[in-house]
Amino acid sequence: MRPKIKRHICAHNCAKFSLFKPNGVASSVLTKIKIEADEFEAVRLVDLEGLSQQDGAQQMRVSRQTFANILKSARKKITSALVNGDALLLG
Repeated sequence: MRPKIKRHICAHNCAKFSLFKPNGVASSVLTKIKIEADEFEAVRLVDLEGLSQQDGAQQMRVSRQTFANILKSARKKITSALVNGDALLLG
């Protein structure tokens, strides 16, 4: 297996909260889906900042394909949590 390249993540852009969950449901009864820091950063760069995947990949210092894989994983987790009513744990 190839060694994992260290990804550049802007520390000052961390989420203000670490857990998002459906209203009125105790977090102790919810399935928690963890969004990794690199996944959070990829979503932030593309969906909030409006960067292309190529530009996002350059900022994170990974290949465009790796960036696309990170983004795909993050979006799948976010969508699953929204559809199934799970909690999102940012980490």
